[in-house]
Amino acid sequence: MADSIDLDALARRLSDLGRDRRAICAVAGAPGSGKSTLAEQLVERLDESEPGIAALLPMDGYHYDDLYLVPAGLRPRKGSPETFDVGGLRHTIQRLKANDEDTVAVPVFDRDIEIARAGARLIPRSVRVIVCEGNYLLLRRAPWDSLLPLFDVTVLIDVPEEELRRRLRARWEHYNLTEDQIAWKLDGNDLPNGRVVIDESAPAQYVVRP
Repeated sequence: MADSIDLDALARRLSDLGRDRRAICAVAGAPGSGKSTLAEQLVERLDESEPGIAALLPMDGYHYDDLYLVPAGLRPRKGSPETFDVGGLRHTIQRLKANDEDTVAVPVFDRDIEIARAGARLIPRSVRVIVCEGNYLLLRRAPWDSLLPLFDVTVLIDVPEEELRRRLRARWEHYNLTEDQIAWKLDGNDLPNGRVVIDESAPAQYVVRP
């Protein structure tokens, strides 16, 4: 059973690991669980004690582009496990873990335009802790399960589905979607994807319950 942990304790754990080598932390959770916010706060907390010690690697940067998703019939399911370049993400994590390059450029997803921007973030060799965040980082299905051995610390955010629904509705209302569009986003994509995360993720070392 995973141990509960708070932000400060998690930051201390990663800071300790990063003293001798570069540490890779996976923060996973369902859509709307707050994993991006937690990961960003974790990087900020680490940097408060030692500026430049941590960097963020978002899984969403590895979305397949619509140029592939549309003809493949996957555009309506964008955000589901099959719409990500898992091999590209794995290769980047391996490069970061080896830490034998001066700088590694990583992509960052721009939600406003639904496109990943290549090389939008540069991670220098001096960074000691990489916080990787995304829905499916702990999935036990192939090819996602090839990521599991690369993580030094794993964290799962546990949020009840009704709270996820409330948060996700607020997200899509912010983007001025119609009620029909919101209904599809929630029950046709986001919440089913969330159930995949909960049902198919490997046990995490730590759990966070906001």
